[in-house]
Amino acid sequence: MKSKLIILFSLLFSIGIFSQEIPKKISLQEAINYALEHNRTAKNAFRDIEAAKKQKWETTATGLPQISAAVDYQNFLKQQISLIPAEAFGGTPGEFEELVFGTKQNMTATATLTQKIFDGSYIVGLQSAKVFLEISKNAKEKTDLEIRKSVIEAYGNVLLAEESLKILERNLSVLKKNLNETTKIYENGLGDEESVEQLQITLSGVESNFNKTTRLKTLAYQMLNITLGIDINSEIALSDNLESLTSQNIDLKLLESDVTIENNIDLKIAENNKTSKELLLKLEKSKGLPSLNAFLNGGYSAYSDTFSFTDNDQKWFGSSLFGLSLNIPIFSSLGRSAATQRAAINLEKSEDDLTETEQRLKLQLESAKSDYQFAIEEYTNKKENLNLAERIEKKNQTKFYEGIASSFELRQAQIQLYTAQQEFLQTMLNVINNKAMLETISNTINN
Repeated sequence: MKSKLIILFSLLFSIGIFSQEIPKKISLQEAINYALEHNRTAKNAFRDIEAAKKQKWETTATGLPQISAAVDYQNFLKQQISLIPAEAFGGTPGEFEELVFGTKQNMTATATLTQKIFDGSYIVGLQSAKVFLEISKNAKEKTDLEIRKSVIEAYGNVLLAEESLKILERNLSVLKKNLNETTKIYENGLGDEESVEQLQITLSGVESNFNKTTRLKTLAYQMLNITLGIDINSEIALSDNLESLTSQNIDLKLLESDVTIENNIDLKIAENNKTSKELLLKLEKSKGLPSLNAFLNGGYSAYSDTFSFTDNDQKWFGSSLFGLSLNIPIFSSLGRSAATQRAAINLEKSEDDLTETEQRLKLQLESAKSDYQFAIEEYTNKKENLNLAERIEKKNQTKFYEGIASSFELRQAQIQLYTAQQEFLQTMLNVINNKAMLETISNTINN
């Protein structure tokens, strides 16, 4: 019974830990932090760094002492015959004796220690391993930046869908009330049929938009779940709202500051690429240098006509050997020269790619700053337009029921209001996304 209780509590504890891993209500910053740890792409990027560390040691180990052992067993099913002049044994000159040398079976056990003394390729390989590790770290940083931007966009899309549905629900409520009142007025003979029809058209359009936005909301949540690295159908709630996030992301000091591309991750990757091409050129040049290796060999051999190698009285004969191996490349039919020239060409290409990347990133940075500034200006403008559209729609409703304005004028005012509402919501999302883009390009993220 006691063991069953232990197992039960262990399962409950495990379930509790597992449930804590999937957030139920989450802010934008919490979503970013969670995605950086649990997003599948982020996890693979971290694994790439770990693999690069192992590869670095793998390269380093090739220059350290290497020990290998071997056991060879031979059993001559038919031994080789050697012919010896018969006169050596007192026989007739010109005749030969057939002799078998050695035993039918033999076994040899050896151990060999090897050590590189000088190898230009090994030196370049060590440098390349360090660069490869740096490339993996930069790739992880780029992945994190892209995931952060993706989370912000996905989080914002969910908030946009939520806010849109709230507004559409209010609009539907007002429209249904207007339609009901206008229909009663028409049935009492105090209005015209066109007024009812105009409101029906407007109501039908808003209902269609509401249904569309409801479906988009489901997709937006699923996209956010994928970005976070959780099951697509997991239920989560967002603790931030669109308006507060917009206020937090309006940073005029960011526009005024001297933002540069020095920390841009794409620039770092382009520099890594140039460095790797420099090392490849050094590698091709190093292949023309001599290489020197030392080795120490020791072993034992045994011989017998039967398999008696496990017997205690079996004789084993020891041997050992020390030596140096110097390899001097002399002529490769200009193959090494062609490989070196090819590496030099690739280096020139990487230098041009680096320059191109610098120029492109400068343009992207200026464009991102311009887009962010425009988004802030549009937010202010659309907010004022929404206030005006609300007043205009309210005035037209009053005029319509007083018989001063036509149903067409009311519908135009309503459509103008609905457009202003959606434009205002979109400008808030644009402020958030454009700031994220500017921070990604400049790699200046303040958590």
